Amino acid sequence: MSGEIWVLGATGRVGREAVRRLRQAGADVVVAGRDRERLVQVFPDVRTVTGSLGEVCVRLAAETPAVMINTVGPFAVTAPQVVRACPPGARYVDVANELSAFELLHGMDREAAATGRTLVSGAGFGVLATESILLHLLAAEERPSRVRIDAVASVAIEAGAIGEALAATMVHTLVDGGREVREGRLVRVRAGGAAERLTTPDGDVVTTASLGSGELFAAWQASGAPSVIGASALVPAGPALRAALPVIAGVLRLPGMAAFATRRLARITTTTARERPRQSSWARARVEWPSGRVREGWLRTGEAMTFTVGAVTEVARRLAEGRGRPGAFTPARLFGPEVALAAGAEFMVTV
Repeated sequence: MSGEIWVLGATGRVGREAVRRLRQAGADVVVAGRDRERLVQVFPDVRTVTGSLGEVCVRLAAETPAVMINTVGPFAVTAPQVVRACPPGARYVDVANELSAFELLHGMDREAAATGRTLVSGAGFGVLATESILLHLLAAEERPSRVRIDAVASVAIEAGAIGEALAATMVHTLVDGGREVREGRLVRVRAGGAAERLTTPDGDVVTTASLGSGELFAAWQASGAPSVIGASALVPAGPALRAALPVIAGVLRLPGMAAFATRRLARITTTTARERPRQSSWARARVEWPSGRVREGWLRTGEAMTFTVGAVTEVARRLAEGRGRPGAFTPARLFGPEVALAAGAEFMVTV
């Protein structure tokens, strides 16, 4: 790897572990964020760049690192600001899963290609896992007629406050609301719809439901199918809670409510750490073709946040080696579904 790799949000859970892995691999890492004291405390022997997001972006434009990793949400806000600061030829990767963030980055595709910049969004469990098993099933097949992808993350909970970045991402996802692809168009639907009860290959029974997300956008772009549903086990499983999601989203769209909810949610503290609820995290894809043929497959990995760390560091490593090409991409669309295997997953095709 050549050149510096900057990590924005380096003291967060993903950023912290990404820095550790990259340094173990011999990368020249720079940590960036608002709190210099905390950065120095966590990384006493690593160069720091501190300041507001705007101030960090000014430094980014001036110093031109080889790769910029962004782990700070809400990505619909931070990603465009960081990308616009990236100079020609820069390489950017984030762990976004907000539908609005993907739409914004996708809209920068032509500009990125013209300026030699490579933009990779969604280098985390939900997007990479579901996109990879879908592409694995599709291979060189004709365009399918219907696709459904389901993300079943198993996440260990750390003790401490949720934090502003994660809280902002959660609130923005609710504000985006429900979405599906119907007749080749992304349309608004009731959040928490299309609920389905699944049994994983391990025998765990989970319920997934739809919500507008980067997973949905990635599956649509990867398959080109006119009908796509993106679902997650993180959407509330109870019928009453699912029914309340549209109301919650409507309230959050009122002036000032999203910012208020983000501040309150960020202060919520978990006093004790909790182990992951299931041994494995799963991504499932179900594909139907116009002929009536159906294929279903699963991707298995361990703890979902650990996979996210592996995913973002693997993508950053490949970008630092000069692999990839200019434009806006999701990880598996740029590097193929095998990038998920390199991050610690395995494929299981059941049908």
